[in-house]
Amino acid sequence: MAKYKDQMVNREISWLHFNKRVLQEARDESTPLLERLKFLGIFSNNRDEFFRVRVATHTRMLNVEKLDYSIKTSPKRMLHDIQEIVAEQEKVFTQTYEEIVKKLATQNIFIIAEDQLSEAQAEFVTDYFHNEVRTLLFPIMLENLVDPTSLEDRSIYLAVHLQSSTKPGKEEFSIVKVPSPPLSRFLILPKENGKTFIILLDDVIRHGLPYVFSLLGYDTYNAYTIKITRDAELDIDNDVQKSFLEIMTESIKQREWGTPVRFVFDRSIPSHFLKKIRKKLHLSDDDKQRGGGRYHNFKDFMGFPKVGPPSLVYPASPPLQHKDLQPNRSIFEVIRKKDIMLHYPYQSFHYIVDLLREASIDPNVRSIKMTFYRAASKSNVMNALMNAARNGKSVTVFLELQARFDEEANIYWAEQLQKTGVKILPTIPGMKVHSKLILIRRKENQQNVYYANVSTGNFNESTAKVYADDSLLTANQNITTEVYKVFQMLETRYHIPKFKELIVSPFHTRAFFINKINREIRNVKEGKEAWIIIKLNSLVDKKIVRKLYDASTAGVKITVIARGICILIPGLPGVSENIEAFSIVDKFLEHSRIYVFCNDGNKEFYIGSADWMQRNFDHRIEVTIPIYDKDIQEELWTILQIQMKDNCKARLLGQDTINNYKDAGTEKRIRSQFETYSFFYDKLKTQ
Repeated sequence: MAKYKDQMVNREISWLHFNKRVLQEARDESTPLLERLKFLGIFSNNRDEFFRVRVATHTRMLNVEKLDYSIKTSPKRMLHDIQEIVAEQEKVFTQTYEEIVKKLATQNIFIIAEDQLSEAQAEFVTDYFHNEVRTLLFPIMLENLVDPTSLEDRSIYLAVHLQSSTKPGKEEFSIVKVPSPPLSRFLILPKENGKTFIILLDDVIRHGLPYVFSLLGYDTYNAYTIKITRDAELDIDNDVQKSFLEIMTESIKQREWGTPVRFVFDRSIPSHFLKKIRKKLHLSDDDKQRGGGRYHNFKDFMGFPKVGPPSLVYPASPPLQHKDLQPNRSIFEVIRKKDIMLHYPYQSFHYIVDLLREASIDPNVRSIKMTFYRAASKSNVMNALMNAARNGKSVTVFLELQARFDEEANIYWAEQLQKTGVKILPTIPGMKVHSKLILIRRKENQQNVYYANVSTGNFNESTAKVYADDSLLTANQNITTEVYKVFQMLETRYHIPKFKELIVSPFHTRAFFINKINREIRNVKEGKEAWIIIKLNSLVDKKIVRKLYDASTAGVKITVIARGICILIPGLPGVSENIEAFSIVDKFLEHSRIYVFCNDGNKEFYIGSADWMQRNFDHRIEVTIPIYDKDIQEELWTILQIQMKDNCKARLLGQDTINNYKDAGTEKRIRSQFETYSFFYDKLKTQ
């Protein structure tokens, strides 16, 4: 029996624990009201994607015969455990939403239904329905429905029961898609007596149903929300005669008719109507179904209108300037002298756009190379690259077409870049490129000099406003020439270079970190100082978790800051007593990966794109980089120390304390994200 076999959390259960932390933010009364609604939207969106990917995977496994699963890991048992936790979380979710709606009413903000409209409001909604909504409605009569895939994933529908008051036996059934997008899910009504009223698009449609169906001779309409979540995993075609872009374009269409993994509906729907829908959609008793409330697709609440006083949202924290990057000064000139690290969203992402803009017009710049995993829908980074190509620079981009749920956006950008002469490197089937790299070659004194940016986060100006990431700008030629090797590898595919500075997956990232952990074990056994600090999104790789357990039993002190999944269990007697693990969920999404090893007091710092998961170690091209600059090391150390002292938004990940907030006791209240912003603000002001 493998050592520590049963002393890890199942990854699916751990993910559900993470999403519960998001739900905790919605329940936290110290969170501003509109932000609480936003967290409900994030929770709902997360859960949808969990069903589309993880639940879909286990559902597929149910159909695979002759697999020897233990009771604990069988797909059937796993799905049962998931459903139990999801059902319990849904109760808390509904209760939380109802509480928030009541709290909003105390602020004179009312979310109302179509049967609560005043005469003036009804007139306003009617006009809006005719001018904006009606032309987007295309009802499907249920009896005519022949294609069960007609109901799209990620959309909600109104199942409409049509009746006649003069002919009691006459009835029909229809399905109407709620067109959000393109319309907003929320309509702000004219104020009345200083009060703000908001109605959901679903109820706007309910209000307007007579204008759609009265011509059929019906005068009674009852509408119930339904929603299907479909399997989103792609079956990649291996047709060698097609380009991978063509293959991906065709493959993502599969999601439109993927196998249903969840069917949710308004529990007040009449049973005979529900039975007809299930029959038409080919939903068997085995299909995962859940009766819910009146509204679904709460992900839309991430875009709830900003109404009411400023106190209903988080206080503004505009991105700060970096003290060493002054306006109207060459960024090349600065990073030629010293490494610079940007910390998003505390500092501005615009420096990356500025760097690319400068490179695009600098006569000494010869080439720009860049990797993308997720790009913004409206990307100034992409515009800068296209402009560089127009200016005659050699521009090469690796754009990951397999980035889940961003495939279509990346295909769009690949096509736009190609139109302006940017070279698009072909995707590697079965191997995702998750590293975040920029490499700029500049001619200086008749020599090639390289400038590089290695980041923990995507080159995405939208997510950089809310994702907490670290991004190194360097002209250290030992590092930049190895970044060049990474691009060589992407271009040739056949040659695997040797690296001295960079730690690159899938070649030796796991082995590298295991060696670092082993060194700490040796040091502690020799009576030397030994500890490890790990900050990441997810800790899932069992081999490295076992090694952390080995280090703990040897006496190495380990701190794990894991935002999402963490299968490691801290505090187990004789196993992980020297490990502390916690998660921070707050205003910003913690996304950076930072690794610090004591090394007998000579601390070593690393940042990178890779979490400690099997996919990041074995099936992705990831880059981790050492941090040598002492000032940057001190910045990272300060950030980590602040987070380790967080007693407001830090949740424990122990077996018996899962998601319990750290107890502040009589200590000063420390909210790490706010403290980190203050740290950079003060640093800027005291320069």
